[in-house]
Amino acid sequence: MVAGHLIQGRAGEDAAVQLLETLGFQILERNWRCRAGEVDVVCLDRDTVVFVEVRTRGNAARTSPAQSVTRSKVTKLVRAASFYLSQRDWWERPCRFDVVAVVHATQGYRLEHIPDAFSFPQTLGRGRNPWQPW
Repeated sequence: MVAGHLIQGRAGEDAAVQLLETLGFQILERNWRCRAGEVDVVCLDRDTVVFVEVRTRGNAARTSPAQSVTRSKVTKLVRAASFYLSQRDWWERPCRFDVVAVVHATQGYRLEHIPDAFSFPQTLGRGRNPWQPW
């Protein structure tokens, strides 16, 4: 039996992908994993590579889905994205990080797409460049 929060999370990701496709994004990957972590959705917005973090919460949650993206999560997402870019030799392509916030309410889903949702310092912890996968 699958836990309820996993079912809710998967349904939220499905809704987020539908929204991104409606906005004209080309979906490249879902739940892309590497040793540095996972990226929920990798897509193209014209020529820009977009790494999307999907956050799903119930209507009664104390914080909004977007507020739940912590510095730790940003660090992991940036490192995973660097592996993705390295694997495809896409370092010269423009990229950004978006968040899709999904709230599961009784009448359905409420979605908010936040393009270029966060920025990050040139170094993240221990003086390493976040774009260096090694």
